[in-house]
Amino acid sequence: MKIADKKALKRESIIQAALQLFSTNGFHRTTIPDIAAKLHMSVGNLYNYFSSKDVLAKEIIKYTSEVLGEEIREINMLEISAQEKIRKIVEVYFTMATEKPEMIEYFLRVYLSHREVFKDGCEGMTCVSGFITEIMIFFDDGVGSGELRDQDFFSAFGLFMGYLGGMVFLKGEEILPKALEAYIDDISRNIYYALKA
Repeated sequence: MKIADKKALKRESIIQAALQLFSTNGFHRTTIPDIAAKLHMSVGNLYNYFSSKDVLAKEIIKYTSEVLGEEIREINMLEISAQEKIRKIVEVYFTMATEKPEMIEYFLRVYLSHREVFKDGCEGMTCVSGFITEIMIFFDDGVGSGELRDQDFFSAFGLFMGYLGGMVFLKGEEILPKALEAYIDDISRNIYYALKA
């Protein structure tokens, strides 16, 4: 294995460990020594990969955005209706919230809650562009086919993410009486009827 490949793998393992710790313990309660200890590496070595906790936090949000964006990109490439795409996006989001809850928790509880950490270098949607770009493509395609109503992107995005984020939040608070997957059809239908032309 090449040195560059080893460094990339180590970098991703740091992101994964930090993602879990930030999501579980909170951003401010997690320290660089905590992350290093979880990986059995020295603090100094960790700083060779990320110069600060804030830099690491920004890389994590870019990473989670790219992972989710890639899933939606695959859906966008399918020759199916906007209604079917909505269902698949809801399913992907809820599956990720169930199987990799730290990714969604990080977005909801770190990225959205600690905007001061992300102000330099992550202004606007910069650090979540992987995800946002694919959602924009989804909306553009749906409007272009005449299936979705042409409206302000942020209104449509807020509606879509409000449903998804709200359900994941309720799951995280252990309020939902059923598993997230039990709500896929109803949430998909609600989103579609709210967005359709």
